[in-house]
Amino acid sequence: MKRSSEVLPAFGSKSHRIRSSGAMSRAVLQTFEEYQKARVTFVQTVADLATRPQNIDALQNAGVMALLRPLLLDTVASIQQSAALALGRLANFSEQLAESVVTHEILPQLVYSLAQQNRFYKKAAAFVLRAVAKHSVGLAQAVVDSGALESLVVCLEEFDPSVKEAAAWALGYIAKHSQELAQSVVDAGAVPLLVLAFQEPDLTLKRISASALSDVAKHSPELAQLVVDAGATSLMVKEVSNSDAPLKRQVCSCLAQIAKHSVDLAEVVVEAEIFPNILHCLKDVDQVVRKNAATCIRELARHTPDLAKLIVNAGGIAAVVDYVNEASGNSRLPGIMALGYVAAFSETLALAVAATPGRGGMLRAQTQTLVGREALAPGCFKVVSKGIPPLKDALISEPEDHVKAAAAWSLGQIGRHTPDHARALAEADVLRRILAVYLHQDSSEDLQIKAKRALKSIVQKCTHLPALEPLLDSPPNILKYVVQQFAKVLPNDAEARKAFVQSGSLQKLQEASTEHGSKLQEMVDSINLLYPPEIVQYYSPNYAATLLKKMEGFAPTG
Repeated sequence: MKRSSEVLPAFGSKSHRIRSSGAMSRAVLQTFEEYQKARVTFVQTVADLATRPQNIDALQNAGVMALLRPLLLDTVASIQQSAALALGRLANFSEQLAESVVTHEILPQLVYSLAQQNRFYKKAAAFVLRAVAKHSVGLAQAVVDSGALESLVVCLEEFDPSVKEAAAWALGYIAKHSQELAQSVVDAGAVPLLVLAFQEPDLTLKRISASALSDVAKHSPELAQLVVDAGATSLMVKEVSNSDAPLKRQVCSCLAQIAKHSVDLAEVVVEAEIFPNILHCLKDVDQVVRKNAATCIRELARHTPDLAKLIVNAGGIAAVVDYVNEASGNSRLPGIMALGYVAAFSETLALAVAATPGRGGMLRAQTQTLVGREALAPGCFKVVSKGIPPLKDALISEPEDHVKAAAAWSLGQIGRHTPDHARALAEADVLRRILAVYLHQDSSEDLQIKAKRALKSIVQKCTHLPALEPLLDSPPNILKYVVQQFAKVLPNDAEARKAFVQSGSLQKLQEASTEHGSKLQEMVDSINLLYPPEIVQYYSPNYAATLLKKMEGFAPTG
């Protein structure tokens, strides 16, 4: 038999080995691909689950932090980003989870990768740093200690606006907690870059940059001065008239944080021509814009009479009064205090706030006699008739004691200057309302203190006795100031003495509870000496009993 010339390939031949090797490679690659898909599915699912609060405890109990940590160094960029996003959402949920991020030593990995990875990862990593830093001083310090500031500042120089936003947001959350942390942000060179970011056309970046600058400026005059030196003030003032409400919120807030520290910084804000645009913000449709604008005006008004006069001349009193009329709750507070600060400086400025409709002509005339000393715009007198009612309304109707206390304080600042100021308040029935607040059993200690001080300062200037008569029912610590005013005025005014008897006030005075030998009793006695003894006896509480005793011992003749 002839052998076939065909030779079958040996089992270990080269072609067979290649085919076997290819099959094995595909099997290996498939395993790795399946592992990669599983990792992708895992981090994406965890990131999605972390958006719902009801899943947080289960994720934490499952040890999610330890599982996500190595994925931050995964070879696949999308897995790194999803892991960082999931960690950020978890840390954002609670301080406990943020502390868990710190204890698992995740921050150093984030900071290391922040300088190495693409823009998507940088955004996610900055989000984690922000989510950790927001909760407390300690956690913000942990972010600083991890070396994050330098990397975040570098991110402010990125081309992509969204990376800048994420970095600026994280820096703001670090700076907001304390002066020391804000100084660390400044020392890292963030302020000039935040100012540059504020000039970008992207609105979101503008808002976040303004917020971060506000968080730096609020802590001290020195930090606020650094923000001013970087050129932020004039740039922000220009944006006060921007149509974007969230941007106006942050701009007004930042300008208020700068202005509050000193006269010099307040003048920088004014010189940037903040008026009249800031007054227009008091009419904005956005409630937070209105409140922040009122806060800015308050911080400007508090420093000097010159700044207060500037606000009056710009038409600021009318705008603030309208704001206090329209606002409610805690939003009213900055407007109430702004009126008080303006009124506190001088009688002229107080008159610009205080005149009531019934007294407007006389008060306006008196104000005009003082114009030579404190020049005010003529237009301000058209609005003086509206100042007291909204403050009185806040004192009566606001549920929060701290708002009532601010209203009492502002009314006291108005009434403490002259008898005309005090009379304007008295005729508006303010004194009785302040007394009611002072005597209310649920009033806080701070409210009682401010109400008492306001009453004292107004009463001591009030010479319009009919307005003081309702206060004769006051407790002794208030009554002494009321009686003191009667003791000052009655000796020189016969008509007032007659009216004092006819109104029943002399009788109330005899019925008042006074300690023998006290200053109050001495003042009561001095008033009694202004009347015939028979009249004083007639209105004394025991007069009827005395007559009955006389009647018992009386023997009729005839």
